[in-house]
Amino acid sequence: MSTPDLPSADTIVKTASAYARDLLERVLTTFVQSFIAGIVVTQPLNGPMWYAAGAGGVGAALSLVKGIAARWWGVVNSASLAKGV
Repeated sequence: MSTPDLPSADTIVKTASAYARDLLERVLTTFVQSFIAGIVVTQPLNGPMWYAAGAGGVGAALSLVKGIAARWWGVVNSASLAKGV
């Protein structure tokens, strides 16, 4: 019986770390982009800034869900759905 060729613990930690950094960057940039878009929409319409913050939060939450789903279906190190990223 042969034993499976398992990756080292260092490789697993580096892979998880790379994925976490990638996902965090995507979630934060999505929040900032959604928040800015919310400001652009709420300012001319005299809407409260909380609507802009809410839009940013919803965008960031959706980005987080997409990034977690991408890990299940795509590359382990990336939060992208694109193959080879």
